[in-house]
Amino acid sequence: MTDTRTRPWHGIMVATTLPLRDDLSVDLDAYAEHVRWLLANGCDGVVPNGSLGEYQTLTDTERAAVVRTAVEAAGDGARVMPGVAAYGSAESRRWAEQAAEAGAGSVLLLPPNAYRADEDAVRAHYAEVARAGLPIVAYNNPIDTKVDLTPPLLARLHADGHIVAVKEFSGDVRRAYEIAELAPGLDLLIGADDVLLELAVAGAVGWIAGYPNALPESAATLYRAAVTGDLTTALPLYKALHPLYRWDSKTEFVQAIKLSMDLAGRPGGPTRPPRLPLTGAVETAVRAATEKVLAEGLR
Repeated sequence: MTDTRTRPWHGIMVATTLPLRDDLSVDLDAYAEHVRWLLANGCDGVVPNGSLGEYQTLTDTERAAVVRTAVEAAGDGARVMPGVAAYGSAESRRWAEQAAEAGAGSVLLLPPNAYRADEDAVRAHYAEVARAGLPIVAYNNPIDTKVDLTPPLLARLHADGHIVAVKEFSGDVRRAYEIAELAPGLDLLIGADDVLLELAVAGAVGWIAGYPNALPESAATLYRAAVTGDLTTALPLYKALHPLYRWDSKTEFVQAIKLSMDLAGRPGGPTRPPRLPLTGAVETAVRAATEKVLAEGLR
């Protein structure tokens, strides 16, 4: 697929799941095939080593190998945005340096998440990782990290020269307009599948996406219709996909998306502990939502 983006972090950047064998070892060959398949089916790039890629459970050797595999499979480092989250700022910087050495075009960085960091600590953290030299996309996930990158704080981080964009996962779509007012040069990226249409209409220029791991073609159609204002196409498709997309914002999102991949014939497979397989009502709900979408011919 021809890359028509003007920045490496624009477009549909899939937060990739990571194929694991039955013994829970990483299957890099299957991962490389998955990256190539996503790019061939309408997506613009990949985000390895995010939460969806179970980075917290990987060894350092595995984590580095995943990034190198993604860059090689993509054939263009501008299509790869590794997650570089870590408990320490120096460690995050080292992962950003590893991403640069591998040829990646940008990185995705959470704020400090070992404790509830204040503004000075957050700014120092991003300044430290910026020393690696790659463009940084900030990841605002106050639900899980307990550190909120509010629009005023994002504007300060952008003015500091340390971030180029934000993956907005707060769920508050009203923030899009305040971010645009306070930091007009900061790119807004959709951070959760179930607010895609709302943030696209509000001016998002990218989507760090979950469910395209299972259904990339319908996601590409939806995203491109949404960002161009084609609501005649986007709205009915969004309504059809939303019962599935909302699992991207739930605690079980990794298992849910991997189950949907299994049902769609993709390499979903198991997750590493402490994540457990879906059971009971949750498994039934994910399975039913996926099967309904597949029955409607969406892929």
